[in-house]
Amino acid sequence: MVEQSKLDQQLCFELYKASSNFTKLYARTLDPFDLTFPQYLVLLVLWEEDRLLTKDIGERLGLGIGTLNPIISRMIAHGRLSKQQSEEDKRAYIISLTQKAIEEKAAIEQAVYDKLISCNIIGTNAITLMRNLKELNAAFAEMDLESTPPQMKE
Repeated sequence: MVEQSKLDQQLCFELYKASSNFTKLYARTLDPFDLTFPQYLVLLVLWEEDRLLTKDIGERLGLGIGTLNPIISRMIAHGRLSKQQSEEDKRAYIISLTQKAIEEKAAIEQAVYDKLISCNIIGTNAITLMRNLKELNAAFAEMDLESTPPQMKE
């Protein structure tokens, strides 16, 4: 029996590899639509609820404004999103889907579904994995990982 390395015994390493592989899988699937994985995530948020403030999209995706703004700018340049200044807060912008993004929804969703089916990813194990990952992420959220770590004392 081959002994596993310390690295191979780490849950964080398996999560990292799975995340990387999912990103690659989606990248290949979304390439014909000239979409990146982060752009697809923005579309998922807006297909669920259109006309959101940039900060609300960022909160839902766990992305900062500095990361999100270039993604949104590229999507505007590709004709998928529009940006309008908020009436309530002149510093904020409302991001909306264009007709192109609305019309592409079915084809993009079908391509992703077909890829997931072909890889045998959808099923009972996927549902259990999703539930477990949601529980893990909820536990991390309670830890407040976003706060600044305490300074080392001299």
